[in-house]
Amino acid sequence: GAGYDAGLGHAGGFGAHPELDRTVAAEAGAFLDAGRTGTLEIGEQGSRCGAPLTVLVESSVPPPRMIVFGAIDFASALVRIGKFLNYHVTVCDARPVFATKARFPDADEIVVEWPHTYLERTSVDARTVLCVLTHDAKFDVPLLQLALRLPVAYVGAMGSRRTHLDRNERLREVGVTELELARLRSPIGLDLGARTPEETALSIASEIVAGRRGGSGVSLTGAHTPIHHDAASTSTPAGRIGSVA
Repeated sequence: GAGYDAGLGHAGGFGAHPELDRTVAAEAGAFLDAGRTGTLEIGEQGSRCGAPLTVLVESSVPPPRMIVFGAIDFASALVRIGKFLNYHVTVCDARPVFATKARFPDADEIVVEWPHTYLERTSVDARTVLCVLTHDAKFDVPLLQLALRLPVAYVGAMGSRRTHLDRNERLREVGVTELELARLRSPIGLDLGARTPEETALSIASEIVAGRRGGSGVSLTGAHTPIHHDAASTSTPAGRIGSVA
């Protein structure tokens, strides 16, 4: 069948209907972005209903990374939802008594190290999300000073609005620019009225997905925004797409 290289663009086409090609590219791009391999069922005119065309998406990259800084109770729920979203999840904390496999059994990796030191040496890319839950200026400031200068997808930091303002002033004092500060999602997450760790993790994950897919974060009820945002991602990794039916 027709082939596609996400890094180079469409080579050919899947059918006479232009919406079909757009839908295949958008749906498959999401698979490649997540480092997933699998099949898609696409309607003949590009709708997501019906199954006249089966498309195989083969990804050649690993899953994106989520690094959670701060081994607090809320982090456990965020690790679980990160795994649900197909991230490779790392928990990093300088305190060995908190950063343990027993407390975070779902994490792919536990690192006991000062957060900024670990971030300096680890590998990140344009799909990486950084979630700072430490609530402590001695960890947050050097970590965010570095994080906001890295070409990652998302940098979020937990804290009250008062903590946010105080942290921003500390960051300005160490030379972080207003443009860099504008990248910081703080207080972290969307306004869901979250109370529990699980609800808070959902609000953080929702903000990450909205940023990743170009969503507004508003309710679809009564809104005039599209349900699916098909704008091409600048960070979509390479892979192959082919028609198998």
